Amino acid sequence: MLSITKDQIAQLPVRSYAGRAILINTMSDARAAMIYLNKQTIVGFDTETRPSFKKGQVHKVALLQLSTADECFLFRLNHLGLFDELKDFLSNESIIKVGLSIKDDFHALNRLGQIEPAGFIELQSHVKDFEIADNSLQKIFAIIFNERISKTQRLTNWEADVLTEAQQAYAALDAWACLKIYNYLKEGHFDPKTSQYIAPEPEISSSEN
Repeated sequence: MLSITKDQIAQLPVRSYAGRAILINTMSDARAAMIYLNKQTIVGFDTETRPSFKKGQVHKVALLQLSTADECFLFRLNHLGLFDELKDFLSNESIIKVGLSIKDDFHALNRLGQIEPAGFIELQSHVKDFEIADNSLQKIFAIIFNERISKTQRLTNWEADVLTEAQQAYAALDAWACLKIYNYLKEGHFDPKTSQYIAPEPEISSSEN
């Protein structure tokens, strides 16, 4: 199985988001984006929630990201709510949505409104077919592409009045990375046998009688 350490990740070059991040604040923009996204066959999926630093405090999903190969739509759900067109998209089994830890996303989204997700692929399960043992997006991406996804924006305020360019790029990169990983594996570009991150076999200790 393949695995990578934090120290190994720290040595890798940082991957920046090179596509277009499109922030969606209004319902008119949201509906226009959904018309476009409903024409896609596969997208990357992710969400962001304002971090909580107090025990028992839970925030609702603030941002939902849907990414194509070269652009990512950032829906500000704290402004839009879980609107009908988006709910329909998330339950459309004919459009593949690729994400990571998606059950957590579903649970959080259900706090905004009832959804019946369909057409989703869980990367954590999918990469096991390629002998990847790690579960985090950062580690999976590093093993496959030898590049590091920075997590410096993860604990920022996703409910802020204005999302910074750094926040937008981080959010877009996560959804885009899910899609890139899936397509790269599907196209047969990754051979686990040639990876430099093969985990060493655990030593079997023998006790003397």
